Amino acid sequence: MAGQEQLSETARIARDLIRFDTTNHGEGRSNGETEAAEYVAAILADMGLQPELIDAAPGRTSVVARVEGSYANPVDTSRGERPALVVHGHLDVVPADPANWSVDPFGGEIRDGMLWGRGAVDMKNMDAMILTSLREILAGGGRPNRDLVVAFLADEENGGAFGSHHLVDHRPELFAGATEAISEVGGYSVDIEGQRAYLLQTGEKALVWIRLRTRGTAAHGSRVIRDNAVTKLAEAVALLGRREWPVRLTSTTTQLLAELSRIMGTDPEAVGPDGSGADELLLRTGTAAGFLTATLRTTSNPTLLTAGYKHNVIPDTAEALIDIRTLPGEEDAVLAEVRAMLPDEVEIEVVTRDVGLENPFSGALVEAMVATLLRHDPEAQVIPYLLSGGTDNKALSELGITGYGFAPLKLTPDLDFPAMFHGVDERVPLSALDFGHRALTDLLSTY
Repeated sequence: MAGQEQLSETARIARDLIRFDTTNHGEGRSNGETEAAEYVAAILADMGLQPELIDAAPGRTSVVARVEGSYANPVDTSRGERPALVVHGHLDVVPADPANWSVDPFGGEIRDGMLWGRGAVDMKNMDAMILTSLREILAGGGRPNRDLVVAFLADEENGGAFGSHHLVDHRPELFAGATEAISEVGGYSVDIEGQRAYLLQTGEKALVWIRLRTRGTAAHGSRVIRDNAVTKLAEAVALLGRREWPVRLTSTTTQLLAELSRIMGTDPEAVGPDGSGADELLLRTGTAAGFLTATLRTTSNPTLLTAGYKHNVIPDTAEALIDIRTLPGEEDAVLAEVRAMLPDEVEIEVVTRDVGLENPFSGALVEAMVATLLRHDPEAQVIPYLLSGGTDNKALSELGITGYGFAPLKLTPDLDFPAMFHGVDERVPLSALDFGHRALTDLLSTY
């Protein structure tokens, strides 16, 4: 194992953050983010900033600080011509079962040139990059070109009710003057048939989490009971879990497919306007397809089942959680189709719902992010994509803030990066952390 003296500051902070078990179990159950938030706040205070700790509930703590810009090279002498930029990450992580891991998921172990642990890519790596980039910029009295609102948020892994949505609803003044934001799951490299390309996240699918509930007759497990709640639930879950949703291209996925066709040297007409041929093209992107194929369509994945309390007792209720991700703007239509698919006796409860986003692959911020990546990796390509998951940019959009994904990482082609998210043995190369620190410092220094 590498010693502390061998780690960059970015890797050291990311490792320290992993060692705070900030597991978010969902539905309000969490180990809490307070200790990690206090650790982050101490680093910010050491830079001369004035971080504010905000508790949405006991243990559910977010940290926000404003970094005043210098406006040394303004587009216009008016401060209003250079609005603030929100740079945000989240401190919570999804659960990890140590029995399935090769290492302690909260040990922050260094092995094979990588940092291992829950949060290594989602997203304590970016949290660390934000902190070390700020420290480098502010060292010796330096300032970014514009005000930065830096936020380290609670509860992202359960929709942000105790994090981003709480701040937007109760403390919107913290984001005063901001019009754009950057956060996770964008700016990372993929290998496309030997050509390195960076996927810049310009949008994300909508989130619709539902609970299915069935009711039946409670009885002895040896009886003939056709009104069985578990059987009815299983049939409903299978219908949704096996649903093959149709391909629908958005402006972002249309542009992505065109860029991939150009890089691969394939006929752009091979993908029809109805999306036919899109899956085949995306499968040629290798491990990147793990994220990209899900951006072509709605997905409806069963994630949790609850029923019964003893082997020989037929329960009278059964429940399942389904994670539905729709293309932006299709939430109502998909919910209507789900209701039409299932029998009337299956109860459907919408547990959490949040908007999808689709922003242009153009404008000053996008140009700055693209230029930054190409300065640090001149032989690469930069292309837009739609995130199949979601981020706290959803909440910020309620304030009119346009959010992008830019957590820059230069990765090796053999790393299945999509599999790291919420997966077993989550890890990130140390070299990628240092690349990200340099690229993020560059962007925040110059934009």
